[in-house]
Amino acid sequence: MIEAIKFWNEPNNLSHWDFQMDPQWKEFSYMIKLAADSVRNLAPDLKLVLGGISPIDPLFIQLLKGHGLLDSLDAVAIHGFPLDWNHWSIYDWPKKIEEIEAVAELPIWVTEVGVSSFGADEVQVFGLNKTAELLLKRAERVYWYSLLDLPPAWEATTRHKESEGSAYYRHFYMGLIRADGTPKPAVEHFNPEMGICQWIHFEDHRLEEIVGWLRKLKVKKLRTGISWADWFRPNALEWFDRQMQAISEFDTTVTLCFTPPSRGKRPHHTSPPEDPGEFAYFAEEVVKRYVLKDRASADESTGGGKLKRGNSEEA
Repeated sequence: MIEAIKFWNEPNNLSHWDFQMDPQWKEFSYMIKLAADSVRNLAPDLKLVLGGISPIDPLFIQLLKGHGLLDSLDAVAIHGFPLDWNHWSIYDWPKKIEEIEAVAELPIWVTEVGVSSFGADEVQVFGLNKTAELLLKRAERVYWYSLLDLPPAWEATTRHKESEGSAYYRHFYMGLIRADGTPKPAVEHFNPEMGICQWIHFEDHRLEEIVGWLRKLKVKKLRTGISWADWFRPNALEWFDRQMQAISEFDTTVTLCFTPPSRGKRPHHTSPPEDPGEFAYFAEEVVKRYVLKDRASADESTGGGKLKRGNSEEA
């Protein structure tokens, strides 16, 4: 069941939004506001969440608030990795939440928090336990990142890749489960009051493994995503139907992000789109197909026909 829609991911991170093309985030704010208002009209009960900011920056939230974006949302999400990438202590988590609460005046969701096992498994165990202690009673939602390690043959989405040194390679060790499928010691310490953030990649061969481990860990809340860029791939609807059916038992927050190259002002997933209304249309399609249609099916209704996708030809 989809309980929330999260709009974009780390919008103040150049790896996810090209703010050099949109230096005041005006285009971003307009695009997300259009999408949020469209989803609100379709499904007023869904929680609408600003994509997790990283770094945690109250000035960025003030900027978006000035553009009127927060008026269309129910919560603001933040991401933090103090034992791997951030220049602040894990003990600063409560203060970081307070800083954003003070300017956003909305509930705060921690939609990515994690610790890698890059240096030692014991560091991840400490980080998991301390995160639960500091955050579970402080934030409305907390999602541990992540369930599975990134396979070594894949690529992490960062700006400078391997030139980032150990900062880059830490991306491959954030899971509770190793790439070979074996559990790490932190598994024994996972508190199912936490949710799990696990991005399911397009045609991800690990889908059944992901669902199996979520069940074993008694996870109730999941955060994953549907890539706007992937929506334009051949057989995309078939894949996303399979993905969303596989995770239907969890209370899921779905992140919508990544510009299709053919729709951007430049051919890149971080680009502002030529037409921001297309992102709103994409969000509408997702909600109609995976929220409204599912509800109609549950009510023994037909659920409507196949949705129009427009002129969609690639990723």
